[in-house]
Amino acid sequence: MKRTRSYGSLSLRLSAVFAVLLLACCGASVWLQMTSSVRYEQEVMQRLSSGLAAHIAGSAPLMERDGLNRPAVKDLFDKLMAVNPSVEVYLLDMDGRVVAQAAPPGHLKRDKVDVAPIRRLLAGAPLPIVGDDPRSEGAQKVFSAAPLRIDGRDAGYVYVVLFGEERDALAAHAASESVLRTTLWSMALVALLGLLAGVAAFHLITRPLRELTRAVRQFEAEGVSALESTTLALSRVNDKGGDEIETLRHAFAQMTQRIGEQWRTLTTQDQQRRELFANISHDLCTPLTSLHGYLETLLVKADTLDGAESRRYLEIALGQSRKVGRLAQELFELARLEYGVVKPEKESFALADLVQDVFQKFELAAEARRQRLVPDIAPGLPIVTADLGMIERVLTNLLDNAIRHTPEGGEIVVQLRQEGAGVRVDISDTGPGIPSELRKSLFTRPAFSSGFERSGGLGLVIVKRILQLHGSDIHLLPEPGKGAVFSFQLD
Repeated sequence: MKRTRSYGSLSLRLSAVFAVLLLACCGASVWLQMTSSVRYEQEVMQRLSSGLAAHIAGSAPLMERDGLNRPAVKDLFDKLMAVNPSVEVYLLDMDGRVVAQAAPPGHLKRDKVDVAPIRRLLAGAPLPIVGDDPRSEGAQKVFSAAPLRIDGRDAGYVYVVLFGEERDALAAHAASESVLRTTLWSMALVALLGLLAGVAAFHLITRPLRELTRAVRQFEAEGVSALESTTLALSRVNDKGGDEIETLRHAFAQMTQRIGEQWRTLTTQDQQRRELFANISHDLCTPLTSLHGYLETLLVKADTLDGAESRRYLEIALGQSRKVGRLAQELFELARLEYGVVKPEKESFALADLVQDVFQKFELAAEARRQRLVPDIAPGLPIVTADLGMIERVLTNLLDNAIRHTPEGGEIVVQLRQEGAGVRVDISDTGPGIPSELRKSLFTRPAFSSGFERSGGLGLVIVKRILQLHGSDIHLLPEPGKGAVFSFQLD
């Protein structure tokens, strides 16, 4: 059998996914923190240095009518390099071209900067505002700027890059040795603690799933025999609430319980079916053997038997043949009821009238045995709704059993009483009753008892199936002083 590739337990996979997400979140958090820190530092530096370029522009005449005042510019650059080497000062014309700077040879990467950020800064736009860094081909940095005027007109700009090359080199070195190390350690500690907490949480969360998995594997390994223990193990679930896993456990426990009940029912039905076949075989074997024996005797002694004796043998054989025919008919009828071939066609009728009709069918049989058929019918009974033919079959089977098993001179009583919105039917006789060993299975299989001639055959089984189709059931009532008392109700 080909097995599915395993990727570890659910807890392990959840923990791995959680670890990846946690590291991603930590990395994003660190990136956001560092970005916001940089922007905060840029804004603070730009606000603090907002007047630096204006101060430089007003400290000395850097430009004259015919161009740069080179001695003043050189003196300015020398002083700034000595006082604050982290800043870089540039003099720009109105188009942003660099006309004076103090960069070492080869450090100037572009000779023109975009003047749009300068104009936004001078217009008071929100900080931080970044502009082009002449010493880099693509970098942008915060700056301070102020216009240069000659005779009251703008001649250019003082452009001060606040984070120069030397400052960037020192900041990068410090970050690599301290800030970055601290940040990474902090992120690792948070990730480790979060991972441990996540693993513990996932272990607790998935514990019901592990129990459910063990139960399923036990059921797979041991089959139906594991259902009972599985149901007991999973039934300790609070079905009044809980998450989806609790609901799944509860549903699986109910499913296993239902499967167990259905399996036990199937086992019982299979056992009953086996016993039914055995009993039917017994019931068929006895009359068939007798029939065969008498017919064989007639054949062998045909020349020696007189007419009266031959007639007696034929009547006995005919009686046994009727038993076989009746049993075959009952078996066919039971099969039709068991497999749903017959469906009740319900109609409304008076049950008292049906009882009187059935009594007429058994009058001659009762008179022959000097038995009394007594209808005990209460007045004002409600109309019942059922299949008339099926209910007639029920009454016929019960009365036939009562007449056959009640001694001569006995009494069979059919009592009708209102029960709720329906009618309760009690059929009692004065026979010997039903032995205790037959009561439990009286309506599920043919009844036989050694040394006792009361046998329900398949008639009582058919009665039970018919009443079940009508949503009712039949019961054997314990009535001291009476024989057998059968009771059922129709609505």
